[in-house]
Amino acid sequence: MLHETITQILEQVDRRKEELIEQVGDLIRFQTPSPPARNTKEAQHYIASKLNSLGFEVDMWDVFPDDPNVVGTLKGTHSGKANSLIINGHMDVAEVGEDLTQWKHDPFTPVVEDGRLYGRGTADMKGGMGGALFAVQLLREQGISLPGDLIFQSVIGEEVGEAGTLECCERGYKADLAVVVDTSDLHIQGQGGVITGWVTIKSPQTYHDATRRNMIHAGGGLYAASAIEKMTKIIQGLQELERHWAVTKSYPGFPPGMTTINPSVIEGGRHAAFVADECRLWITVHFYPDENHEQVAKEVEEHLLKVAESDPWLREHPPLFRWGGKSMIEDRGEIFPSLDIDPESKEVAAVKQAHQRIFQTIPETGMSPTVTDGGWLGDAGIPTVIYGPGDLYNAHAVNESVEIEQIVQFTKVMITLIYEWCHKEK
Repeated sequence: MLHETITQILEQVDRRKEELIEQVGDLIRFQTPSPPARNTKEAQHYIASKLNSLGFEVDMWDVFPDDPNVVGTLKGTHSGKANSLIINGHMDVAEVGEDLTQWKHDPFTPVVEDGRLYGRGTADMKGGMGGALFAVQLLREQGISLPGDLIFQSVIGEEVGEAGTLECCERGYKADLAVVVDTSDLHIQGQGGVITGWVTIKSPQTYHDATRRNMIHAGGGLYAASAIEKMTKIIQGLQELERHWAVTKSYPGFPPGMTTINPSVIEGGRHAAFVADECRLWITVHFYPDENHEQVAKEVEEHLLKVAESDPWLREHPPLFRWGGKSMIEDRGEIFPSLDIDPESKEVAAVKQAHQRIFQTIPETGMSPTVTDGGWLGDAGIPTVIYGPGDLYNAHAVNESVEIEQIVQFTKVMITLIYEWCHKEK
């Protein structure tokens, strides 16, 4: 049975539903799309002020100019003896673009319509952030003292791989459980990983367009090639490797073929009077939880070098590789570690139990087809799950929205989880 006070707090969520949605709406009004990024400072000050008013010790520092992380720590009455909990979410939202004609409403003006809240970030992931913050607020208003530490992380950069969460881990923040309140449709999820990389084909010399005949016709005598044309062989090689992985690799919780290799961006050539002397391909590689990004990058390199061996010119001018990065904006690269979860672990069981208390049903447990900051927390040795409102059909979408009732129920689950987990002895 739940503590009587907690039951009363859960009833307050329904009575104060409009206040909850208004708080989520406050977050939506902050225009924090990334790219362009460097725009979360005002929103993060709002979070810091809220946490400070709730008795948290607040740590705020710039990851990039005008893009600070905020971490609030509420020390437990038996800190070190009772379980600690991290609630993690990102303040940045997906870019909107210049053409707003497809949007029914201004993306940064929250609108309630037909039981849904509309606005950029409602599903990914200000609905989760606002609901979790409201859960903490209600617990504090009722004077609930938690034995274990509660840590609230509002980070930046998730949408462009800038890993504000990684900075939290490197700053030393740890807990016995972390819940990333990102888009999961209230399923308990782990995830695969992602690494981006650049494959470059480069000619040692640059040639005038008029010399092309000499390099493609019999007897031309010019041992040269267009880097753009040679890149087509690399792309074909990536497609072959992708199909091979689809047949030979699998992981529980994922549909077949999730280990994709996406040729995302291609750049090359100077202008029409030159034969292209360089071509660069930006690829995104997804991998399973039993793999890591170094291993996967090595597999791609080894395969493409074998592809190059089969081509007379590429054999002498093999592709060059650059992997990963800390920002899709600053250095045009990113890494998201995978996150495995054990459905039988006490950490997953705690989230399941909190969900079941509210919904009277067992939540689905599986793997997200996308990536979140959860991988960084798991990589730091913190048992982590992804659990939040919103679905991937709305995340990043025009007219993004979330079901209001889902935010309400999520808030109740978080109240239950925070109370029960932080009252358990380690």
